[in-house]
Amino acid sequence: MAIVNNYPLSTFTTGETVQLERIEIEGALKRRLLDLGFIPGAIIKVLQKSPLGDPVAYQVSHTTIGLRKEESSKIYVKKVGDDGE
Repeated sequence: MAIVNNYPLSTFTTGETVQLERIEIEGALKRRLLDLGFIPGAIIKVLQKSPLGDPVAYQVSHTTIGLRKEESSKIYVKKVGDDGE
């Protein structure tokens, strides 16, 4: 029996580092995310939340992008080492 360790990106907090597993978004937004480096295996760091908590800034490759919770809850990741990368 396989153990699934995939969680929505929206569940992680500032400073945590995760690895992208899959994106369950369709259309233009998915293409844009892929173009920015949101590809399976990519390392994503949670940078900071906006003052009201939404959107949240994420770093992937050398790009910073703000995503709303509605979007980041459809991006599935797994946690990588606490030391970051």
